[in-house]
Amino acid sequence: MKKLLLLSFLLVSVLVQQAMAQSRAVTGKVTDAATNQPLPGVSVLVKGTTVGTATGVDGSFTLNVPEGGTTLVFRYISYKTVERAIGNQSTFNVALETDAKQLDEVVVTALGIERNRNELAYSAQEVSGEQLTRARNENVVNSLSGKVAGLDIRTNNTMGGSTNVIIRGYSSLTGNNQALFVIDGVPVSNANNNGTNQSIGRGGADYGNAAADLNPDNIESVNVLKGAAATALYGSRASNGVIMITTKKGAKNALNIAVNSGVTWSNIDKTTYVRYQKEYGGGYFQGFRTSKDLGSGVAPVVRFQDDASYGPKFDPNLMVYQWDAIDPLHPNFGKTRPWVAAENDPTTFFETGVNSNQSIVVSGGGDKTTFNLGYTRNDIKGNLPNSTIDKDMFNFSSSYEATEKLTVSASGNYTRTVGIGRYGTGYSGNNPNQQFRQWFQTNVDMKEQEEAYFRNRQNITWNWNSSNTGPIYSDNPYWTQYENFSNDSRDNLYGYATATYKITDWLSAMGRATFNTTNGRKSVLLLVVLV
Repeated sequence: MKKLLLLSFLLVSVLVQQAMAQSRAVTGKVTDAATNQPLPGVSVLVKGTTVGTATGVDGSFTLNVPEGGTTLVFRYISYKTVERAIGNQSTFNVALETDAKQLDEVVVTALGIERNRNELAYSAQEVSGEQLTRARNENVVNSLSGKVAGLDIRTNNTMGGSTNVIIRGYSSLTGNNQALFVIDGVPVSNANNNGTNQSIGRGGADYGNAAADLNPDNIESVNVLKGAAATALYGSRASNGVIMITTKKGAKNALNIAVNSGVTWSNIDKTTYVRYQKEYGGGYFQGFRTSKDLGSGVAPVVRFQDDASYGPKFDPNLMVYQWDAIDPLHPNFGKTRPWVAAENDPTTFFETGVNSNQSIVVSGGGDKTTFNLGYTRNDIKGNLPNSTIDKDMFNFSSSYEATEKLTVSASGNYTRTVGIGRYGTGYSGNNPNQQFRQWFQTNVDMKEQEEAYFRNRQNITWNWNSSNTGPIYSDNPYWTQYENFSNDSRDNLYGYATATYKITDWLSAMGRATFNTTNGRKSVLLLVVLV
């Protein structure tokens, strides 16, 4: 029994000695490179293994490195990872540097002041310029939809129309709930020029917000500032939140040229449009008019004055005088034709829309200067005939280090927007869609209405009055688009000039003059800020 115990003891001793021969202990201390203070909780790991430890309160550690271990890896949140070769070394004193990329990203706050996100006492969320230009949307505000928590973007279904921007819900039942737009520290107008009738659902055209004039290719980032604490420096105008936009700048000792191009097409979604019944034609009741003065013979006449489709049931064997029998230039003038539903309903009135967007940006700089110069051309063809919007967007910014402490910079942005045939909205005669969905006869063929207008470019419609001198209510929709269309233009100019003097490493004085002019309405803001 004693021999067995002695043999067991010797065997364990050999195994322990062999294990000790296969590993060796290393020690060390980890500190902050900037402050030289110890860093507790730093992960120290033998690369390629699961062997590791963490530093103590004083930043020190002890670790047994197994045989074959060649490298130690030091990891700590918000610091750069460091690797050290082990070799024959047994002591490791490592200083870790902070990693700006791992810190919470920089947020541009009120007056263009940059802060780390973890320093903010309020909510802010950033969207990069790259995210805004992927879909090549002509309105940069629409591109924010779905990208920011608490931001409600109510997009429009009209060409170049207004967009509603609400942050964290509505704060007023009768007042303005729109967020304030600030570009490079410049509060800019996001108002529209729509008339009172249009804003309450009556007639008019939607000319869009001024924010639609922003050049998406010139935007570096968008920060959405939420709440009173985030927007207090802009006063009551920012009570609904701020959309803080930072434009692109040049880089020193570099020259970059970027070209972007995009084309998108759009069509009406017929599954969401009104579905027309094909059993009954024009009229408010089951009856026709007499054939007085419409040609030889006696035949029923469609009730042109009834702008609805509750009339007689369609019958291909029934010959009827329709709207074309009154048009002297129509091949069917004074003739009857079968009482059937139209082959081409109002969905054929809509065309394929095209949105083309091209831009070129040249940026760079020297030892003390930077610049950024860009031009963007945006051509929009709408889904209605004769509807277009053309935009020319120019932007330029530059900076110059006059001395080691004084830096001056300036920026200018100009957008020219020209619209033709913007969609009519609400209850009005220049809104063909309102006519199609509410007051229409299913026996009216849209292709025939197109031919009737282009024959002599007159308002030949199906809704004749009793004396046959013109329409009662509904104009020919092609006449509306080619003769009764809206025609608008807008010039939007904004920019700034800034001088920043560095008083100390932690204090600077900044003087800024800004301007924003839209269609002759001007606002000038002068600011002197200590940051």
